[in-house]
Amino acid sequence: MRLIMMGTGPFGVPMFRGLFQTHHQVLLLVTASVRSVSERHCPPICPMRDIAHEHGVPIFDPENVNTPHAQAHLAACEADLLVVCDYGQILAPETLATARLGGINLHASLLPKYRGAAPINWALYHGETETGVTVIHMTPQVDAGPCVGQVRVPIDPEETAVDLERRLAEIGAWLVRRVLDNMEAGQIEALPQDPSQASKAPRLKKEHGRIDWSRSALAIKNHVRAMEPWPKCYTYWHRPGRTPLRLILGWPVQALTTDPSSGPRLFHAQPEPGTVVAVEPDRLLLAAGDGLVGITSLQPAGKKLLPIRSFLCGYRVRPGDRFGPGPEENTP
Repeated sequence: MRLIMMGTGPFGVPMFRGLFQTHHQVLLLVTASVRSVSERHCPPICPMRDIAHEHGVPIFDPENVNTPHAQAHLAACEADLLVVCDYGQILAPETLATARLGGINLHASLLPKYRGAAPINWALYHGETETGVTVIHMTPQVDAGPCVGQVRVPIDPEETAVDLERRLAEIGAWLVRRVLDNMEAGQIEALPQDPSQASKAPRLKKEHGRIDWSRSALAIKNHVRAMEPWPKCYTYWHRPGRTPLRLILGWPVQALTTDPSSGPRLFHAQPEPGTVVAVEPDRLLLAAGDGLVGITSLQPAGKKLLPIRSFLCGYRVRPGDRFGPGPEENTP
């Protein structure tokens, strides 16, 4: 089949590379403009462009892919299918119609769960133990088209969003190749999504990294691994008599239980969430809404990430100190 690849971010890289291992023809890469990428990365990171250059594939990078000019450019390619992953723009019906078979999209969740821009992060945040990748036949409604391929995988409890994205991207690349072959053979089965099972995975913002210490220790651990590599999780150390200091939590963090059914109790009375319970050579223990959080590294505002042993050389944290929202923040 004659394909147009549409992608910008790193999740689409293995899939794009994989297309060149098939007998299908890649006519064009449609990706974000360098200016758009530069707004997020300096210098700009453009792995999709590098692959296109490597294989001699032309690049088209309109600011808006849904303009008549852009649609005419796509239609002139006479493609059979648009193959979309991590592109960054919603495709209008007229844009989808520029290819004979419309478009397919690779999404990093078990649709209809976690529709949106950050499915991996929100799956980890909510403590999911299973996720996967889904290929849909695209419709104008975002991530709502019928499923034409899906793979389920367990989530390792120590995986960060970086780890899980890398793993799902490779699985997704294989799944897309299988879907393409099935489409060409006329053996595709399109299963409609159940809208009653849909959930959202909105684009991440900096404030999504704010730690709520009233949540359980396990929930806070999941929060930290979900916000890697951006926006990362942060809190404020409320130092007696001094301005609160913004701190970024490094990974890994530990979740220790206070449930007597799962082992000895760590303490008899649960301290106020965010209270420093113990200062150990290689970690700080802080009270959560349920259990303790073990912090192994911290990054003070404007400085580099430090293991706790090094952090304590310059910052005197004591049991009873409080961590929590900043001066102008409210706990969500």
